[in-house]
Parts: sequence; C-alpha cells; structure tokens
Amino acid sequence: MRSHPAILSPLLLLVAGCGAIPDREAPTRVRTESSVPAIAQPRPEARQCHAELGKTGSSFSPLPDRFFGAGCSNLNTVKLDGIGGDENSFAITNLGPLACPAANTLAGWARFGVDRAARQILGSPLARIETFGSYSCRNVAGTGRRSAHARAEAIDVSGFVLADGRRISVKDDWHASPREREFLRTVHASACKRFGTVLGPDYDAAHRDHLHLEFGNGSFCR
Repeated sequence: MRSHPAILSPLLLLVAGCGAIPDREAPTRVRTESSVPAIAQPRPEARQCHAELGKTGSSFSPLPDRFFGAGCSNLNTVKLDGIGGDENSFAITNLGPLACPAANTLAGWARFGVDRAARQILGSPLARIETFGSYSCRNVAGTGRRSAHARAEAIDVSGFVLADGRRISVKDDWHASPREREFLRTVHASACKRFGTVLGPDYDAAHRDHLHLEFGNGSFCR
C-alpha cells in the first residue's frame, strides 16, 4: 500500500519537534500514592539542607516529595539512619520520613543536648535514640487542626539507650532516680532551646511516655 505524503509529513514534523526539546527542560517526575506527580530533582533549599545535614556526620537518604491530600505531605524529607556525635555515631529507631530542617535540628540536639548530657550526668555516651515515629497524617488531639506530624516536622522520642546498655525511658524514668530525672529534664530543656514546640510528661497524660519535638520558630515548652 502506498503512503500518503499529506499524512506522513505532519507526523514527521511532530517527531522532529519532540526530539528538539532538551531532556534537562523536562525534569523527571515520580508518581506518588495520591497520583499527584512530584519533581524528583531536589530544590535549591533542599540541596543546601542536605549539605548542612551531611556536615553533622549524619547518615541519611533524601526522599521524593509526596502529597497525600487532606493537608498531609512529605516535602523535602529524608530518611535519617544515624547521627554523628563528638566521638561516635548513634542510631535512631522507628523514624519515618522527616523534613530535612527538622532532621538538622534533631541532629544538633542529639549531639550537643543528649549525648553530652548522658556523658556528664550518667557517665556513659549515647548509643541510640528510640522514637514512636515522625510522619503521621493526623490532627492535633482534640482539634481540627493538622499536626506537625502531618508534614513530617515532628518527632516523638520515647527513650535513650546508652553505650553501657542502660535504657532511659521517658515513661518509666521521668520520676525515677535523681540522676535519671536530671538527665531527662536536661535533654527536655535542651530541646526547648532548639525546637519550636516541646511537650513532655508534665504537659498532659497523652505525653506521659514521650517527648514531642516539633520544628518551628515558636517557643512553647512544657
């Protein structure tokens, strides 16, 4: 069968036109769970945050932006696997996606507020921070307002494991021996200097077993 030039010519022009667009002008996109595409290439502020987090000695992996709808999202988040200390690094458990600026704040607090307090008060360096997680698409309890967890900008810290094997739990040791109490209140006070909102067992019953650390510019410390 003979081809018709009138049909082939537009098709050839279309193919030629597509080939003329450089790949760098069409950034790769990834499909999210809500079927909303997100640009895989990190934004300049994300690259800067990654560089700052790398300087802390932390081990982490950048994650793609994701929008889940209903006010819940993971933007400029990382998977934080370990944090650098003065002499050694320490692990952090059960932590999901965490906004990079919050991860930077957490890294500073863990090194200068927790590890050093553990050495000075309890006589052993920090080995691990235990958490109840970071990202969760939920409201602030008793309100219709989205929690900072819905933006991966908050961490719930439940306990600390020292290099000598001791485990200091917020739930069990907030009112325990004088040294354990001093340690927990010292790390709580240190968190208040770095995070915008810090809530602990003295705030309400819902926080009896963890420290809620929320990234931001506020100064709400309870």
